[in-house]
Amino acid sequence: MELWADLPIFEETVPWEEAQAVLEEAELGDGLPLVPPTMQRLQAMLAGVAAPNKSHGQVLPLFGDLTAAAVAYNCVLAGCQRAALPIVLTAAAACLEPRFNLLGILTTTGTPAVVTIVHGPIVRTLGMNAGTNCLGPGNRANASLGRAIALVMRNIGGARAGIGDMATMGQPGKYTFCFPEGDEAIFPSLTARRGLDGATSAVTVLGVSGTAEVLPSGGGDTPEAILAPMAAAMTAAGAVASAGRRRDLGEQFFLFPPELARLVVKHGWDLARVQDYLLTAGTVTLPEIASITAMRPIAAGAGDIHPIITGGAGVKMTHLPLWAGGSRSVTRRLWDIKTNAIRGVR
Repeated sequence: MELWADLPIFEETVPWEEAQAVLEEAELGDGLPLVPPTMQRLQAMLAGVAAPNKSHGQVLPLFGDLTAAAVAYNCVLAGCQRAALPIVLTAAAACLEPRFNLLGILTTTGTPAVVTIVHGPIVRTLGMNAGTNCLGPGNRANASLGRAIALVMRNIGGARAGIGDMATMGQPGKYTFCFPEGDEAIFPSLTARRGLDGATSAVTVLGVSGTAEVLPSGGGDTPEAILAPMAAAMTAAGAVASAGRRRDLGEQFFLFPPELARLVVKHGWDLARVQDYLLTAGTVTLPEIASITAMRPIAAGAGDIHPIITGGAGVKMTHLPLWAGGSRSVTRRLWDIKTNAIRGVR
């Protein structure tokens, strides 16, 4: 069986515009220019992979078969380095976990995007950006990884606008949304909290409805002044996305710049105290701005609040509100290309 029997493959000499027209006609793109898949590029992406046609599950909503060969095709389209293939396949397989609720995320009229956090040594191998502007443009690995994962959802899963993807508005994160966890050991990493050591490369997938910039209040010189606005953001995001319905308590994720995380630690707060404070902040008062009272906890438990240390200099945090329709994060060790094993973590 040919690996890419139903997909366009081009000669090395194909004119750029001709390739773009063919790929657009086949509805294989996201609206941005694509790298033409040639046999040389595809074989290089799959080099060393055992059983490239082995199925790792079916991607909703249209039940496309998740294979290394199919993922490799989308990695080439997105402009990925070869070392990206295990990340993209692992992230896509993690999305198939029932608790992630991929069908809901991809087909809702809401705004969620699949977000991937990369952990461990593979971050350095690919040269990913965990510093200034880690969510923005400028780094090939961050951008192309997120784009390849989005293309997998579109081209393998069938989440095309008006067919599988019914978003009223959508969001820019549906083009690409991938970043690494920083390696500063200020708090235990997310993977360490989930039982992995620092020598293990892994990914975490989230269904995120957008981003919100959150600043400390006042001078931002105490843990409470730093974290109270984040508690307010989490409470407000849950309220405005609930449509008056009681949602199941789930998780909260926010990006914590190292500068602020170090300041919190300097005051004697550890990860557990940060999580406990955010969970129990029932009434949050921001002087001369607002007073917000939570009618119920913002998460199922303190351990379900996840600060991720990443980003550059500065004191601006980012709240990543998970899709209100219901989704839980999934963390997995990277796929082993030699054994074809993808092992779940949480």
